[in-house]
Amino acid sequence: MSVTRRKAIIAGAIGAAFVGVPAARHAAWSLRDFERDNWSEENTARQSDQRTWQNWSGLQRSHPREFFSPGSEDELADFMARARGLIRPVGSGHSFTPLVNSDGAIVDISRLQGLLSHNPEAGTATFAAGTRLRRAAQLSDPLNLAFMNLPDIDTQTLAGGYATATHGTGRDIPAIHADIVGFRLVTPRGEVVDVSAGRDDELLRAGQVSLGALGVITQYTLKLRPSYRLHRRVWVERIDSLLDRAEELARVHRNFEFFYAPHTGYAIALSHDETDQPVGERPGGQDDEFLAGMRDMRDRFGWSSWIRRRIADAAFPKGEIENFVDVSWKLLATSRPVRFNESEYHVPEENGLKAVRETIEKLESRNDTFFPVEVRFVRGDDAWLSPFWHGQDVSIAIHASVDEPCDYLVEDFEPMFRRYGGRPHWGKLHGLGARDFTELYPRMNDFRALQKELDPSGKMLNAHLRQILEVS
Repeated sequence: MSVTRRKAIIAGAIGAAFVGVPAARHAAWSLRDFERDNWSEENTARQSDQRTWQNWSGLQRSHPREFFSPGSEDELADFMARARGLIRPVGSGHSFTPLVNSDGAIVDISRLQGLLSHNPEAGTATFAAGTRLRRAAQLSDPLNLAFMNLPDIDTQTLAGGYATATHGTGRDIPAIHADIVGFRLVTPRGEVVDVSAGRDDELLRAGQVSLGALGVITQYTLKLRPSYRLHRRVWVERIDSLLDRAEELARVHRNFEFFYAPHTGYAIALSHDETDQPVGERPGGQDDEFLAGMRDMRDRFGWSSWIRRRIADAAFPKGEIENFVDVSWKLLATSRPVRFNESEYHVPEENGLKAVRETIEKLESRNDTFFPVEVRFVRGDDAWLSPFWHGQDVSIAIHASVDEPCDYLVEDFEPMFRRYGGRPHWGKLHGLGARDFTELYPRMNDFRALQKELDPSGKMLNAHLRQILEVS
């Protein structure tokens, strides 16, 4: 995306001169402080250490009694059998909800990584659960195998991504946990359970999206497909026009998604389709520059949506901005250097675009918003805790910069998403509890019963999971 901070500033200066900015109003807005209370750039940027764990955005932080990083499944099983008190597994820390928070033990399985085996005839591969998604895709490529789909962020571990129902986009493609055909689970008692499709289907469906509540999964066997190339197109279009076409675009393209830039009237749309064309030269990405430009517009002219739209008219490119071919795993995910906090709801397809329109209206009722809305399309599946349970959904993600308040993402938007029949992403901010999830998930009580059977003393349940699983 070629909308840089410099272009936005120049266009803003032109636009301001053209309309004759009311000096007092502009000055008052320029003095506004958007920073949230208790935010520290140093704390957000720092890595977790042996005293403190924090997630990627720094929003979640806890002080566990112990960090444990097993070098083998046997070490993990021994630890689980001996441990007393709370145990929470951790992946890459990309969830925004307090799933990991623990004052007991945090188990980091990042040493359990790599390709363990593959079966060319079956088209399956087994990976250690601490392997990052991107690394697993890279290891599959020389085997002429590829993931069915990938999320737009691929730095999560397999365990963390699957446990929270991480997903990509594609109306005919389910979330990535649907690829799981087997896994190995170390239970809270230290027992090792081998689960496979066709033999343990109920346990498989329970463990595909587990929230880390059943124990610690050490490896996954995945159904993959032959390697493939994708043709990417990215274009800029007015949001009204794009919304009128979005349903059809989602049907005709293998992968389709779009990002709406608040207060501009423009969206950036992205499609991928399988192709036999050769790999071409890839343009450099400028997502961080685009966001910096959006933020500068907000900081200078947030008091006037009209001015922001005129700036966008002058600074945004129009029509196609990317058109090239590459292998699938290099295109489906993108780098996200700018940190943020996020809430995401999955809304039934029949209500999806209505919810998108209302989301845009709500965001633009606030002058302080600038982060784009992300809209994706996902096919349903039958994992017990899949937010896409037997449905066809439109996923709507809203964001706030890491240094700015994010409470409104839940307080202002969740009632609307619920009204449209939405379910929240397990790893992103929400305010729901056990009774809500009982209504939303037909197999929730089955999951609760299984969790109690595997973990009768509640070793795996921190306060957040108790809020989800325990009905008072």
